[in-house]
Amino acid sequence: MARYADALLTLEDGTVFRGRSCGALLETAGEVVFNTSMTGYQEILTDPSYKGQIVCMTYPHIGNYGITREDSESARPWVEGLVVRELCRTPSNWQSTEALDVFLRRNGIPAIEGIDTRALTRLLRTRGSLRAVLSPLDSSVPRLLAKARALPSMTGRDLARVVTCRRPYAWTETLPAGIFSLPPQAASDREAPPHVAVLDFGVKYGILRCLASAGCRVTVLPAAATAEDVLSLSPDGILLSNGPGDPEPVQYAVQTVRRLLETRVPMFGICLGHQLLGLALGAKTYKLKFGHHGANHPVRDLETGKVEITAQNHNFCIDPASLPPQARLSHINLNDQTCEGFSHAQLPVFSVQYHPEASAGPHDSRHLLSRFLRLMDEHSGKITGPHAQAR
Repeated sequence: MARYADALLTLEDGTVFRGRSCGALLETAGEVVFNTSMTGYQEILTDPSYKGQIVCMTYPHIGNYGITREDSESARPWVEGLVVRELCRTPSNWQSTEALDVFLRRNGIPAIEGIDTRALTRLLRTRGSLRAVLSPLDSSVPRLLAKARALPSMTGRDLARVVTCRRPYAWTETLPAGIFSLPPQAASDREAPPHVAVLDFGVKYGILRCLASAGCRVTVLPAAATAEDVLSLSPDGILLSNGPGDPEPVQYAVQTVRRLLETRVPMFGICLGHQLLGLALGAKTYKLKFGHHGANHPVRDLETGKVEITAQNHNFCIDPASLPPQARLSHINLNDQTCEGFSHAQLPVFSVQYHPEASAGPHDSRHLLSRFLRLMDEHSGKITGPHAQAR
């Protein structure tokens, strides 16, 4: 049996977990969060919203179906590190192209296995998310502890600039054959497919694939794109994507969204996009104790009363008491009663804190993408402002 290097996970509160190194033989650091998904580790590793974080998987056996060509949510992994109870090095899956350990090493992502992930999860639930250093190279706990305590807090960090695309591009890839997808755009009097401008704060491929599968023409723009950049495309709708970090310092995007609201272009916010939309309307955000990370979070739709099981990945949240009177709370998290969505009484905009594309996760909430399509149809030809004539 191969001998793997010892590794330490040293948290800022002084707690130390000792395990075996897997993945890249490198030292890494970040905020530790736990994810309660039973599957979807490839989507989690490649989700840009995890930039700056070390992810602990609560499910004990990770890697059993390997890595596939179709399950990545971006061109590369973004997590700082991975923590698992047991990593499978012999996957069984006809679609698998390589083992998880090989994928981690090839992409320079350190990981640790063999620790008590239940104890780590309970600690994070009690203390909240903690900064940490994961190292197979340094065995000095005092040194690692000093490094962990010197790490910047997630609060105040604009990570959307780090993960966003560098220039605009068109997206055409649809969902793989045989995978559940939205039906094509319903018959309408449009002469062309609806054009959706996506502001990329860390967008997942799954969101773009769903839009393309629904018959939309999709253009992705960098996080720092101006309102003029967006409106020059004459979009039928605007999607504000998910992304990592604190929404408060992303003021350039807040100002852009505020300008776009004046045009009454239909707008849909997801995750960080939801928070930025709330800030643009005058709401406030705050950091959750340990965030919501997983594919099994129950959310109640306050209009229908239905409960959906949702995929989530966020550390910050909108304070519902700070929403303006025109913004109506539409969804709540049944675990902690936090804000999971709102809609506007006077503007064609709505948003949710969770991931309706569900990559990975249940498909309970994909109807929200259909709602966005209907909203674009209902408001076609009603756009105001200097770019209205170009439509």
